[in-house]
Amino acid sequence: MSLFSLLAALLLEHFNPLTNRIRLYLHFGRYADFLERHFNAGESRHGMIAWMLAAVPAVVAVAGVYSTLYHVSPLLGLVWNAAVLYATMGFKYFSNTSNGIAQALKAQDLDHARSLLAGWRERPADELEATEIARVAIEQTLAWSHRQIFAVLFWFVLLGAGGAVLYRIASILNHRWGELEPADAGDFGRFAARAFAWLDWIPVRLSAIAFAVVGDFEDAMYCWRSQAAAWADRSQGIILAAGAGALGVKLGEPLHQNGSVEFRSELGLGDEADSDYVQSAVSLVWRALVLWLAVLALLQVGQWVGG
Repeated sequence: MSLFSLLAALLLEHFNPLTNRIRLYLHFGRYADFLERHFNAGESRHGMIAWMLAAVPAVVAVAGVYSTLYHVSPLLGLVWNAAVLYATMGFKYFSNTSNGIAQALKAQDLDHARSLLAGWRERPADELEATEIARVAIEQTLAWSHRQIFAVLFWFVLLGAGGAVLYRIASILNHRWGELEPADAGDFGRFAARAFAWLDWIPVRLSAIAFAVVGDFEDAMYCWRSQAAAWADRSQGIILAAGAGALGVKLGEPLHQNGSVEFRSELGLGDEADSDYVQSAVSLVWRALVLWLAVLALLQVGQWVGG
């Protein structure tokens, strides 16, 4: 059931990418802002209550709809799961952006590449040179593939449609609440950050292992062990270090940003990033996705044999 739902969601997204789902996220974002305004008294327990009000009703509702539909017809349950995955995953969105940046770099159209990257990161990119643009685009590709595909898929396989929604909501709330500065919001976002860290712990490592298996395994594991801890966000450091090692490219390193230099740890081994490596990063994600599909297929066959 999981495999067929995933394949259906991927096909649906291929013909109708992310844009029509952005409206759904905007509505949820307004609800999250409403909860923050009414519950943010600067304490962690208030953030926990708001998090529960944001996540639990949606997860229970999605799981309940699936259970009802499945009892009517397993096919309806499959369709519902595919619809939920379609709403919570997003492969084409970041792969199209990555390929657009790669094409702009190949054409030496740095202004267009910067524009695409700035819109993706929601941060200015006017001062970035070609190599810096390529590095950041690869980092974005690896990080987004984990959050938009593999982590959602892990929780979907483990807990069904409700699990996929739980992870997506936790990711959104971490971005909106968990990343708030304590000076602005007190401890309100602490629970959102912790909840997301708990939910992301296993998927981060599975994503990194997948990159290693479909890329340069030895270099990926070496970079994971030796470089990930130096990155500001340890979980993201695992993804980026393993991905950089798997690709054989250097990531991290200083960036020209906001009139100064933003110092960052070095990740990966091998060559400097360029447009070809940006496209290679998308190919790496595709291969990792095929690996996940193969594992799901084996699990599905095992269920059939065991049943």
